[in-house]
Amino acid sequence: MHALVQSDSLLDEPVHTVGYQSWTKDNLSVNSEHEGIQYNTTRWDALCPYIDVTEDMLQMAPKPFVVYAIPPTSRYGVPIKDRYGLVNALNPEFWADPYRTRKFKELDKQFKTFTVSEELIDGKDITSEFLYEIGGTHFENCWIADEEIEGFIDYVRDLPVLLIQVYAPNGDLVLSDVSIVLHKESQLYGSFCQWDHAYKNRSPGIYACLVATRWAQKNNLKFYNLGPVEEYGYKSLFVTDYEPIYAMVLSDPEHPIITEPSSPINIDFDKSQINQIYRGPS
Repeated sequence: MHALVQSDSLLDEPVHTVGYQSWTKDNLSVNSEHEGIQYNTTRWDALCPYIDVTEDMLQMAPKPFVVYAIPPTSRYGVPIKDRYGLVNALNPEFWADPYRTRKFKELDKQFKTFTVSEELIDGKDITSEFLYEIGGTHFENCWIADEEIEGFIDYVRDLPVLLIQVYAPNGDLVLSDVSIVLHKESQLYGSFCQWDHAYKNRSPGIYACLVATRWAQKNNLKFYNLGPVEEYGYKSLFVTDYEPIYAMVLSDPEHPIITEPSSPINIDFDKSQINQIYRGPS
């Protein structure tokens, strides 16, 4: 359900809400760029799992406008060429698989003398200062905008957030991994992981996935969501299920972001899907 919240001042932009999201016309979109070509995504794009849309949102958004990860149950969006990789943490066959068992034992051996902490944080207590402290290097390396940090804070304000941290015997912080707990979807969604490249040979990112999957199992969540997987081969160690990623692009068909062969639009969408708003044929 889409709600409109009155502002305190007539001069303020009205606040719109849907699902876990809130926005105004001024903070809805984030400027993105490909080879100097400008286009717009949402402020929840980089770090959040499922992004709801409304007619008002689509009307007010600057174009070209791209929304990724629309919920599978929504009437909006089309399936693109990428997909989410899910780990069925409650499936005994996942844990009994001989190859995975061997790999997990190797990871545990690599981190045997390291300290693992798991902290469940109330999303309303998450601040941008905290996120930059544990993920600033990752944000910079992945070109995650300040507006997308604020989008994450907005998204999790009513959700639990899991922080996993691993420390070396010498006190070094080896990794900080942040996931969103989605009880309704029985999911733990992996939002981001920052790790110290001095420990690269120990595969800290993969170890973070293992710790998070074990946490999901212990807390009776069916899936650990690894996020998009097509470009991340290392995630195949964990994937048991796939979920289509639904998305939408609204644009002048002659805009360079549509016509440029190397653009993310042409990587993710078929030409027939440009400006298709609804799940079925428009």
